[in-house]
Amino acid sequence: MTEQQYQPIFDSETVNLGVMAGHTWKTDPKRLGFTLARYKFVAKMLAGSNAVLEVGCGDAWATSIVAAEVGHLTAVDFDDRFILDAAPRLPSNVRMIVADLVDDIIYPPDRIPTYFDAAYALDVLEHIRPEDEGAFLGHICMSIGSRGAFVCGMPSLESQTYASKLSVAGHVNCKTEEGFRDTLKRYFRNVFLFGMNDETVHTGYGPMCHYRLAVCCGAKT
Repeated sequence: MTEQQYQPIFDSETVNLGVMAGHTWKTDPKRLGFTLARYKFVAKMLAGSNAVLEVGCGDAWATSIVAAEVGHLTAVDFDDRFILDAAPRLPSNVRMIVADLVDDIIYPPDRIPTYFDAAYALDVLEHIRPEDEGAFLGHICMSIGSRGAFVCGMPSLESQTYASKLSVAGHVNCKTEEGFRDTLKRYFRNVFLFGMNDETVHTGYGPMCHYRLAVCCGAKT
């Protein structure tokens, strides 16, 4: 016996999660739920924006969550292997670019509008060397202008005691709550901080947060 309402599911093409998400599925699948929650937070914050920039998209397996809520999305990563892996499975309102925001400034297609309405970077800043974070955040500010919004997410410094060897190897710039705020305040007039434990976003005690999220506006361009 079969239930015919499910036939379109069997007729549709199976979607590949991506190289990074696929590896996570095999090694620690619950982490995918955490990632989805972070992207959902971004999608809620930036819903209705016309042109959005994702910085450090990796294999972009969760980028579609944000893309469904915005007009156009430009996803950027400095590793072309991730871009090649991700491009075939993304919706038509997403363009992908190989670029490094430490060195580059990205503008919307044809520079119309001149600036992105918003940008976001999840699990990226902790990979940027402290001596490069000024260029990195400065270029994001230039991409969104003084009226754009920026959502930034990164693991807390306190969480690194429990991080995997794979994570720790690339995490060269994790921050405390105070350090995260102070860094972002150098580039944005307004910074609103949230904590995150597993899939739950909150405003609880900073040192107990496994992950930090910041909503920033008023770029000091």
